[in-house]
Amino acid sequence: MCGARRWNDVRSRVRRGGASYIGWRLELAIGRDFVGAQQRIYLDHAATTPVLPEARAAMLHAMEQWANPSSPHTDGRAARAALEQARKSIAAALDWTGDVILTSGASEAIALAVRAAKVSGRLVGASEHDAVRAAMGQAATIAVTSDGLIDRVQLDALLAEGPAVVAIQHVNNETGVIQPLDEIHERVSAAGSLLLADCAQSAGKLPLPKADFICVSAHKLGGPPGVGVLLVRDIGTMNAEGGQERGYRRGTENLPGAAAFAAALQSARVLEAMPRLVALRERVDRSIEDAGGTVIARDAPRVATIGTYAMPGVASASQLVQFDLAGISVSAGSACSSGSMKPSIVLQAMKLADDLIASAIRVSFGPQTQAEDVDRFVAEWRRIASRRASRAA
Repeated sequence: MCGARRWNDVRSRVRRGGASYIGWRLELAIGRDFVGAQQRIYLDHAATTPVLPEARAAMLHAMEQWANPSSPHTDGRAARAALEQARKSIAAALDWTGDVILTSGASEAIALAVRAAKVSGRLVGASEHDAVRAAMGQAATIAVTSDGLIDRVQLDALLAEGPAVVAIQHVNNETGVIQPLDEIHERVSAAGSLLLADCAQSAGKLPLPKADFICVSAHKLGGPPGVGVLLVRDIGTMNAEGGQERGYRRGTENLPGAAAFAAALQSARVLEAMPRLVALRERVDRSIEDAGGTVIARDAPRVATIGTYAMPGVASASQLVQFDLAGISVSAGSACSSGSMKPSIVLQAMKLADDLIASAIRVSFGPQTQAEDVDRFVAEWRRIASRRASRAA
């Protein structure tokens, strides 16, 4: 479909003050042409990161070993050897000395840890990912402060009630806030409880924290979707359920996915890009503040790959459409929930003002992100903000 027809189609579905396109009143830059795919800028790496060439090559090579790794024949044993080599490579790249259970991703790893852990209590941070909250069920909630950090006083009070699985993200998927999990693990262990750390946004970027269970997803760090790991410090803290993975997970092992996951980690492309991404994220922070915007969790420790910014008076949904029309992919929070455009549970848990929550977007970087990409984003952010300011004048 040509650009003019596509624009007319969108314009016909969007009316100022009338029915909205995705749940909010949208204020589009009327007359702007759609940007071709070759010109687009991808700033949604927290949702998923493009598969790295090394991971793609490893996956294709592993597909030549088509046998089931659990089969006893020669072909199966060869596939098993390749799978175990991938497992060892993942552990080595993450500097992990405990057990490695291969899964279909972080969500399954989280659910497996919660289901199999040998303690009955459940505590969950207020700003956790939807997958964690769903797996934890009727868990007691640990509040977070206005900067997104776990309230240690309430954590200690809840830990005093008895042993529990305590689920706390290492890096928040919406704000990038880094929890001090090494110190939290000491508190949790002293209380006879087990710490479950969702490290989907930190693995391969930061050193892994101390935790009893760690969940990692390949597609957040340059591997393919559909594969992840549950790292277990002491396998004795889990009940086996039968099946593959030494009886801790059922289902045919994903050898191509595991090989690609290992290759992505071994490439260290994301890790090596982190110093450069720190500078880029700080550059965006300063530019947004200079333009009158708000940097969410500005004073908290944050990962270099994620920034959340509020634009006064412009709804998140309106911003997303305008950025998209300008050829820039960003999001309004977790990809698992942003399609509904409901207020962010993470930002609500931080007790931020309603106007900040309603106007916040997430910008996330990867190893492919360049200075010119963030400069173009900032220029578009200023353009959108200035249009709002001129209408209000």
